[in-house]
Amino acid sequence: MNKATFVAWVDAVAFVAISLLAATGTLIKLVLPPGSGHFSAVWGMDRHQWGDVHFCLALVLVVTVAVHLFLHWRWVVATVRGRSEVGSTRRIGLAVVGLLILVGLAASPFLAAVETTGDAPHRGRAARWDEPMDSPPQGVGQTTDRRDEHHANGGAPQIDGTMSLREVERRTGVSAAVVLKELGLPADAPVDERLGRLRKQYGFDMHALREVVEKHQKPKPRGSVQ
Repeated sequence: MNKATFVAWVDAVAFVAISLLAATGTLIKLVLPPGSGHFSAVWGMDRHQWGDVHFCLALVLVVTVAVHLFLHWRWVVATVRGRSEVGSTRRIGLAVVGLLILVGLAASPFLAAVETTGDAPHRGRAARWDEPMDSPPQGVGQTTDRRDEHHANGGAPQIDGTMSLREVERRTGVSAAVVLKELGLPADAPVDERLGRLRKQYGFDMHALREVVEKHQKPKPRGSVQ
């Protein structure tokens, strides 16, 4: 295979990669939005699996572009350098500065601190909420008792992002359908999904959700435990 044919194949692979990269990016952004990973799929793959495909395509594109530049390196150098009498030193300096800026922009997200902007998926806590309320797991009974006592005394419902609407309904007696209607959410929203994920998908406020539950929760006799 001569150089021209090889370059043509490299360019073809790069074109396919960038086309599929745009397609998978649009799919992840519009068809499978954040929070849909547990209940939506396309061709049997959810948002996270399509994200893996998107990442692999990005790697293929980076490799093919690097190979393309390597095969045309003499042309790149000649273009940047130009003729000596036209001011090649300034062009080379600008090219180096531009390259350093590009590398800095590409690396900056990996060097930045990771911020917590929502409810963290505490797996242990979520597992505890799934246990029957009359038989709490060993070591967490005290916490459950405090929450139940708080409910019984008329306090605001203790709801966090690790719970689902079905769990809220079971603990408070407020229908998940009522909560969805009051918050202006779709009636077919997944009631078994964690509230943290639902909040990111639909943009509701956890404080507003607690107010809705408190508003519709039936008062319990003092001293009773849910």
